[in-house]
Amino acid sequence: MPADRDRAHHHAHAESSRMPMWAAIALTIVTGGLVALQSRVNGELARELADFSVAAAISFGSGLAILVLLAAVWPEGRRGLVRLRGALRAGRLAWWMLLGGVAGAWFVATQGLAAGVLGVALFTVAFVAGQTLGGVVFDAIGLGPGGRRPLSPTRIAGAALALVAIGWAVSAQVAGAVPIWLMLLPFSAGIGASWQQAMNGRVRTASASALAATLMNFLVGTAVLVVVMLAHAASVGWPIAFPTAPWLYAGGAIGCVFIAAQAVLVRRVGVLVLALGLVAGQLAAALALDLLLPTSARPVGFATVGGTVLALVAVALASIRWRPARHLAAEAGPTVTTEEAGEVTSGR
Repeated sequence: MPADRDRAHHHAHAESSRMPMWAAIALTIVTGGLVALQSRVNGELARELADFSVAAAISFGSGLAILVLLAAVWPEGRRGLVRLRGALRAGRLAWWMLLGGVAGAWFVATQGLAAGVLGVALFTVAFVAGQTLGGVVFDAIGLGPGGRRPLSPTRIAGAALALVAIGWAVSAQVAGAVPIWLMLLPFSAGIGASWQQAMNGRVRTASASALAATLMNFLVGTAVLVVVMLAHAASVGWPIAFPTAPWLYAGGAIGCVFIAAQAVLVRRVGVLVLALGLVAGQLAAALALDLLLPTSARPVGFATVGGTVLALVAVALASIRWRPARHLAAEAGPTVTTEEAGEVTSGR
């Protein structure tokens, strides 16, 4: 029947996963810590170079070089690229779903522009505010590879609590001399990151390869950042000297790991829980970095610590399964949810 075909097409991307939910959430939190670490690395590189565009291009370009090398030596990665091309030709994947790297490029650019000035903790809480709002919207409309995940009371409460946590964490610093416009940069990057995670998850599902999805993300992002770098250099010139500390060039390698992890995890946990898990990991890692290796003169206050703890509570709350998210597979069949299917295959 036409209606059945329409429903099958709408949920063709809603695959189950064998990964237990608790393991997926734990990996999401660890992945969030890597995002905060990359923010520190890229922010410091931009400060050393006094040029955000070159720092961003180096980060994405080095990641692309790593992924191209992996694809060259790993046959499964090349097969994933072939499957991706087939999905595009068959119409199972829209061309604009390959553009997740544009949002990634903007995120890396904002790291260079704002992370060194705001500090990693303040930069991160503004970023994850955008992530949380983006996760709510994109889950509700079914943009991610797990299909629509209607908002349950626990998801709504978790998202609201995360926003309260973020507001608390930044309240003391916003009251100071922090320019509000500068905080809008990571906030907008956070919304873009949620969209990027959904797109990369779609690409990963179509290609059955995290490497193919990550490679496409870095290819698009590098192209955008090279154009920005050339335009910026034409107006202000190139950096006079490049720093010699090897760790300043690790941003691309870190990005390869967390982009691939997000592409895999978003199918299991959904865009919202992925965003909140990343919130928890980013805030915890950012707080540790600002306490142990501060980059600004502003001390880390009680509000930042309390907001980080509250964010951890938020991700736990949003992960509680309140009731089935209804997905009608067929008019005559039983109601089955994406999350229920994942629980059956994972043994939960």
